[in-house]
Amino acid sequence: MQRTYSLRYMASPIFMKRYFTIFCLLLVTEIGIAYFHIHDFVRGFLGDVLVIPLCYTLVRSFTKISIKRTVIYVILFAFTVEFAQFFKILAFFHIENRFVQIILGSTFDPADLLAYLVGIIPILLIEKYRSYGKD
Repeated sequence: MQRTYSLRYMASPIFMKRYFTIFCLLLVTEIGIAYFHIHDFVRGFLGDVLVIPLCYTLVRSFTKISIKRTVIYVILFAFTVEFAQFFKILAFFHIENRFVQIILGSTFDPADLLAYLVGIIPILLIEKYRSYGKD
């Protein structure tokens, strides 16, 4: 007997250019922060704050997952990556690819967890007060 799944719980594919445009702007900003080393606070904290909206807008660009679920998934992902740094997962699996090391990071910092939580605030405020027109 073949099992059928309800589409109600599945994220249906879509492209929302508004979110993708914001994602691209945030990506350029993050690259600029990393490349130019503007200030320790900007590189060390603000860059981590912006990671959450960056990931959020990427996910929202291609799915119809609800705002609340997307925020939860993104924060869980960020915390998982941070705790993977704590347990030195890259070293454990002998991953020496420099690009992967830059993207996933290699140093655990509890302040990063706070930065991720702060990164949720603008998402929730913007989503609460934005107009709900179509793209």
